[in-house]
Amino acid sequence: MAKLTQEVQAFVVQQLACFHTPSEVAAAVSEMFGVEIGRQQTWKYSPANNPELAPKWRALFDTTRAAFIADIDSIPIAHRVVRLRKLNRLVDQAEAKQQPALVAQLLRQAAEEAGGVLTNRREMTGAGGGPLVEIYSPKVSLPDNGRDPIGTSPGRRGTSTTGSGGDRGNIER
Repeated sequence: MAKLTQEVQAFVVQQLACFHTPSEVAAAVSEMFGVEIGRQQTWKYSPANNPELAPKWRALFDTTRAAFIADIDSIPIAHRVVRLRKLNRLVDQAEAKQQPALVAQLLRQAAEEAGGVLTNRREMTGAGGGPLVEIYSPKVSLPDNGRDPIGTSPGRRGTSTTGSGGDRGNIER
């Protein structure tokens, strides 16, 4: 197990706080600092995995994680405009290559992206946008009046309510 400098330790903590896996962090440390470390060694710098992590690394992890989560604006693909422009470029390329199936798929994706046009999402609200009011409807059971249910009396055996078919449904084999 390699002895890590403060700089490398801080890098490991920050990378883990940005949701990188221990394997990815170990590879990045090897590439950036020339120090070979294993997944297990990076794993111990996560507060979730190591309750005995030093308070300074725990604080660095928490501040880095909060900043990372709050900084969604720095990720271009998180913005609808960027995604639509990229889809537009892909549609142009697919049209140039005469790929109509891909064009149709990309156009559908762009329509969904532009405003949920093709989604099954439905918002259910009551009057004036308020909550739905539950209506109580009791279950009613009718008393037995001695008659057979429709279609089971002896004179109507095998008849269908659709008006066609005769005894076709009751053929015994």
